[in-house]
Amino acid sequence: MAGLTQFSAENLAGEARVDPARWSQVPSEQEVAETAAAIGTRGTRVIRVKDRREALDVLVRLIPRGAEVMNGSSTTLIEIGYEDLLKSGKAGWVSLHDRITAENDAAKRAELRRKSVTADYFVSGANAIARTGEILACDRTGSRVGAWPFAAGRLILVSGTNKIVPTLEEALRRIREYAFPLENARAMRAYGTPSRIGKCVILANEEVAGRVTLILIDETLGY
Repeated sequence: MAGLTQFSAENLAGEARVDPARWSQVPSEQEVAETAAAIGTRGTRVIRVKDRREALDVLVRLIPRGAEVMNGSSTTLIEIGYEDLLKSGKAGWVSLHDRITAENDAAKRAELRRKSVTADYFVSGANAIARTGEILACDRTGSRVGAWPFAAGRLILVSGTNKIVPTLEEALRRIREYAFPLENARAMRAYGTPSRIGKCVILANEEVAGRVTLILIDETLGY
């Protein structure tokens, strides 16, 4: 299992100049339970798990062998071991990410990326969760959040409880003051170029029953 990596928040907090004590604390059991209930009333199924190992086990159960799978860039997914599992091929999924990276023609690769948000199963982290039930994510290009509102057949979100904050307004602040600076530091390390907040989605209500599932982990993960 992957665990902490060079891109985990713990290893980027100094250069990102963020405040984990303010923005990455695990809430009380009552607060987590209230958050899960609020999310459920908004049409998203919540599965609570105790740790990253159980989260990965749940993912394997939710996605059938042979299913078409795509994921957005996510430190949380790396930390629970999802990327290692995907690369191993042991889950038996059809990885659209592998198809994209194997395409050498730039135009064809861009088209595959555009279509990948319509995958049967799209797996993603989240940047913030409000106790009122909204789930939020931002990225630079929309290659991750484009799947959230409608495009993906089934959307599976994976998040630590450390991303829970009291209100929607605080969730937006968490992205600006914590998640984005860390992602920017990661981008500088990984690519040598800065990131930016380009596209944001607030999942406030889901109309299609069973389409969206949140795996909520009682650990501090990602950002």
